[in-house]
Amino acid sequence: MSGPPARMTVFVAGISHRTAPVALREQLAVEEDKLREILRDLGETGAFGEVVVLSTCNRVEVYGVADVPGEARATAFRQLARHRGIDMTALEPHLYTYVDGDAIRHVFRVAASLDSMLVGEPQIGGQVKDAFALAQSCETVGPTLHRVFSQAFAVAKKVRTETEIGRHAVSVSFAAVELAKKIFAALDGKAVLLVGAGKMGGLAARHLVEQGAFPIYVANRTWARAQDMARTLSGTAVPFADLETAMRSVDIVITSTGSPEPLIGVDLVTRVLHGRRARPLFFIDIAVPRDVAAGVGALPDVYCYDVDELKQVVDANLRERLREAHRAEALVEREVQKFAARLADVEVVPTIVSLRERLEAIRAQEVSRTLGRLGDDASAETREAIEALSSAIVNKILHAPITKLRESSRAGVGRSWTELVHELFGLGRKS
Repeated sequence: MSGPPARMTVFVAGISHRTAPVALREQLAVEEDKLREILRDLGETGAFGEVVVLSTCNRVEVYGVADVPGEARATAFRQLARHRGIDMTALEPHLYTYVDGDAIRHVFRVAASLDSMLVGEPQIGGQVKDAFALAQSCETVGPTLHRVFSQAFAVAKKVRTETEIGRHAVSVSFAAVELAKKIFAALDGKAVLLVGAGKMGGLAARHLVEQGAFPIYVANRTWARAQDMARTLSGTAVPFADLETAMRSVDIVITSTGSPEPLIGVDLVTRVLHGRRARPLFFIDIAVPRDVAAGVGALPDVYCYDVDELKQVVDANLRERLREAHRAEALVEREVQKFAARLADVEVVPTIVSLRERLEAIRAQEVSRTLGRLGDDASAETREAIEALSSAIVNKILHAPITKLRESSRAGVGRSWTELVHELFGLGRKS
């Protein structure tokens, strides 16, 4: 007797910033071209029904559908380790595995940036989409992972629109932009002067440019570095000696030099303010020690934030983002339960279809025999009544087992009930 079709399990296995040090994550990370080869090889091993591999700086994960998840996991990570020259004994203690509902929950949380090092960061969503698209192009995605990832993207979008998890700036450079938006109605056309060519200052300037700030000027004691940074920002290098002149025409000044003493004092800014007609001047002082003297912020129409004040904004925003993350987690959990129920229904559909076909074949056979015995004595009304009666009986018989199959599948014990139904009704056997 043939039983129900073998059950394929959804699983996730991998390492992340939560379980493995950066040195190991760097070792295991795979570039896209090699990932194509690995995906195709995994698809040909027979261990997987479907497979997607996500490789970023903070996680390397295998999302799969398999008869034996443990075997599939071992196959995938042996291949990844071999490709990168890593000993599996060093990798194994850092690996985690989730199956079924836990796997679905993990995929949803990753796509929604709830499992990220920085909760709410936007990059992971694009990275997951890229990994899924790559697997599709390698033809290693089937109906189950297609449903899982499509729903994960929908859940991530819902988290973004129904919570404010990604709204609050949680880096110093982003916090500077957020404050600039509060000072100026809009950043379009606001001129920026970057004093110093440090990484943090350059990042803040880049964020301002992305928000529409323009033009950008760069002043640095080393002229070559000023020119390099200006090219990076599509801006203009200005001589360090012309700092005062440059400040007269801009709206935002970002300072990030290594000077041991303040470069911008009260007297300098007082001179700059003449002729500005109360136009606000915003200083973002990211330098340590500070580049802007303490009294500058007290001048009229001047706003000044140093790195400690920016950090306070970041800390407050982090607390707010974590509050929003709690709301997002509840949303994800509701979506996991709904999706798991739908997925469970899909798993028992073949058995339900087989059961209905089996009983319908028996019904049709018995109706045919009965009508054959009645012969010409059966009127059209009689034949119609027999058809309706037999169909009603079949539907009544089907109701209880179909309901039980769906309920048990959603409860995670559907396999035993599926086997029982196959045995009781002889599904898979010829009549």
